[in-house]
Order: sequence, then structure tokens, then C-alpha cells
Amino acid sequence: MQFKDYYDTLGVKPEASSAELKSAFRKLARKYHPDVSKEAGAEDKFKAVNEAYEALKDPEKRREYDALRARGYKPGDEFQPTPDFGGFRQGAEGAGNEGFSDFFESLFGRSGARANPGPRRGQDLRAHAAIDLETAFTGGTQRLELNGERLDVTIPAGILPGQTIRLRGKGHPGRNGGPAGDVLLEVQLRPHARFVLDGRDVTVKLPITPWDAALGSTLKVPTLAGEVDLRIPPGSDSGRKMRLKGRGMPGSESGDQYVVLDVRAPAARSDEQREAYLRLRDAFDE
Repeated sequence: MQFKDYYDTLGVKPEASSAELKSAFRKLARKYHPDVSKEAGAEDKFKAVNEAYEALKDPEKRREYDALRARGYKPGDEFQPTPDFGGFRQGAEGAGNEGFSDFFESLFGRSGARANPGPRRGQDLRAHAAIDLETAFTGGTQRLELNGERLDVTIPAGILPGQTIRLRGKGHPGRNGGPAGDVLLEVQLRPHARFVLDGRDVTVKLPITPWDAALGSTLKVPTLAGEVDLRIPPGSDSGRKMRLKGRGMPGSESGDQYVVLDVRAPAARSDEQREAYLRLRDAFDE
């Protein structure tokens, strides 16, 4: 097994005080906690920080570790337990090393982490869920399958991609009678055929005829809450963007809906329609 430099793991000097150790541990534990950090390898770093602090916070363990470190070991050096350092403890009884490394166990025994760990909460589990935009807008209940179990998940209205839903007690089981962890369900939205989401705002293209654009009109426009009337001003060009205030995703500040006009000329499918286009061309020839 390899020697571990617990001071290096916590980013402190060997002469650091107990208060400095505690401060460094809290800072790194917050940084790498699996519920917070999205950094690659964060969970392993969190475990390493926890193990280092467990070894150094107890004065007796720290003295023993310092005596071993004084022999000149460096991180990555091969370490073999000897009777004067850890070897006689390998058979120690206890509740388990709570996931600490073989190096820690060889120094402090299987009960080194805690003589009586007591109830331990289970770890949280991260998962992803893809939902429709309409469901994200209105909220409701959606049945999802997670680890072979079908769950009815409550979707809050206005949830956005990347936000999480916490399913309490659906994570890893606890230890020694402790509660189960939670599932942190990260929401993803399926692409929509008409609407494009940008934050809490939504955008939709509205095809209109040249005469509606030129003369103005009132047209039905789709929104996530149903159709509404939209007044098109005369002389509108293709690409014009119009806002429907508050018609986007709900929230403490609801988003808006933007309607982009898409002027399209219908195909002439009859002699009468072709004649109409010719008269139109002549009328605007100048």
C-alpha cells in the first residue's frame, strides 16, 4: 500500500493547530461535497479529506502518524505495516473503517475511525430525468423508473433544465439504523417542436401571409398555456420580434414569450391565384 500525507491532503503545515486543521477540513469538505461539487473526482477527494481529518483531529492518532511520517515517508512511497506501526492492530475488532483506506486501517485498526459509529445516514444518489416542456411549465406528477423502481415524481411548475428535485429517502440505505439518503434528480427538457427555451423566456416562430404582414391583422398565437390573440401591426417585416409579457415559464419573476414573424408567400395553385399574384406585381411594379 502507499503512504498518505494527510497534511498535504488538507493543505496545511505539519505544525498546524487544531483550529487550522478544522478550518481547512470544513473548507475542503464544502468544496468537494458530492451534493455541491460537479468537479470530476469530487467524491474521492471528499473521502480523502474526511480520512485525513479523522487521522489528525485526535491528538493520540496524530502523534502516532507524526512519528511514522518522521521516518521520511513521502506521498506515494510504499508502506508495509510493522509491529511498531500498525501491524499489531490489523486484527482489531470494530464496526468497520467507514470506507477509509487500507493505509488508515493499518495504522489505527478497523475500529480506528469510530469505536461506536452509531446510526449513519446513507449516501445520496444522483440521477437524471427527461421531461416535456409542457410538464415543466404546468407542473404535475410524472412516473419515472429509477434503479428498477417506478416512482411518481412531483414536478414543480416552472422548473428549468439543470435544476434538481430531491426525493427523500430514495438514496442508498443507511447504516446501523440510520436513515436512507436522498435521490437528487437533475431535470433535463426534451427538445420541443415549436418552442425554444432561453432561461425563463420562450420563443416561437409565427408563419403569416404577406397581406397580414402588410395590412396588419389579429392572429391566434400558440403559448404554453394555450392560444392567445396577437395584433400584427401594418407593415411588419419577416423576422420582427413581438413580446407577450409574462407568457414564458412561471417563477418568482415569470419569463416572457417572444413571437418571431415568418412571412411566407403561399404557392399559386390555380390560374386565378396566379392572376392575383400578377395583379399584385403590377400594382407594386414601381
